[in-house]
Amino acid sequence: MDRPSGKYVNRARRFARFLGTLGLVPVAAPKPAAVDPFVARFGEWLRRHRGLSERTIARHVRMVSRLLPALGADPRNYDAVRVRAVILDEGRRCSAAYVKTMAMALRGYLRFLAARGECRLGLDHAVPPTPDWRLSALPRYLSQDDVARLIEACDLSQPRGIRDRAILLLLARLGLRAHDVWAMEISDVDWAAGMIRVRGKRRREVRLPLPQEAGDALLAYIERARPSVDAPRVFLRSMAPFAAFATSSIISTIVCSALRRAGTTNAPSQGAHLLRHSAATAMLRAGATLETIGAVLRHESPDSTAHYAKVDVMTLRLVAQPWPKDV
Repeated sequence: MDRPSGKYVNRARRFARFLGTLGLVPVAAPKPAAVDPFVARFGEWLRRHRGLSERTIARHVRMVSRLLPALGADPRNYDAVRVRAVILDEGRRCSAAYVKTMAMALRGYLRFLAARGECRLGLDHAVPPTPDWRLSALPRYLSQDDVARLIEACDLSQPRGIRDRAILLLLARLGLRAHDVWAMEISDVDWAAGMIRVRGKRRREVRLPLPQEAGDALLAYIERARPSVDAPRVFLRSMAPFAAFATSSIISTIVCSALRRAGTTNAPSQGAHLLRHSAATAMLRAGATLETIGAVLRHESPDSTAHYAKVDVMTLRLVAQPWPKDV
């Protein structure tokens, strides 16, 4: 007998969980993982004072817990040499992106401990920085023709195609993040005012104007394709059990599938951020200022928005200095 595929196993697990929610089959209670008391309090501090999402909190707690055996159980014994050594040791085994996130979690943990008087002050500065030249390359984006083909490739005769078209238009017209679309609820849409509420990073909420095309696609999904279930989230699975997506990564999976349907084989990336970059680039070439783009994309730093100035080749030609000739 052939071994079942991973997708089949995941579907069977989801179906079993669905039966468990109906009380038709017993559900085994998950065993909570043992967490160090200091790390547990750190997670609660992130939740109450930093406003991070549960997923981010769980990631930070998991990463700090991984470092504890090397750091030691008593924070009063931490010093700069030990803190630096644990990150450098992880850097030999893990990718740069993973170590960068781990270093961020460790800095937050050390600041938390120092604020409570559990370790010496300033140890967070001993965490070595991870080399990152994210602003050195051009933004990865699609042309507007490619974006149009991406949206037109959705099969509107199927509920899934209607749903995916609404998701793609929200990403492409408003530059939303995958988490923004994933967390969107029915109550977030103000149809009378033509506005939509977006829950961004650190639980900050903003209201953005809902473009006509995206609003029409969203309304078509809710009226014609969305399963009739009592769920607050806007976008649900198209196959039973009809529930919200488990994680925001599904939004990027939808973008990846749309790229394949549209025959776009040369896309610079495959995730939802591709359409966010495309939206920012389109706004810049239409004459929008960097301040306007930063407001729409909800950037915390102007440096993030300035990244898109690199694609405005016509303006850059006006300020570019001539190459010095040989003397």
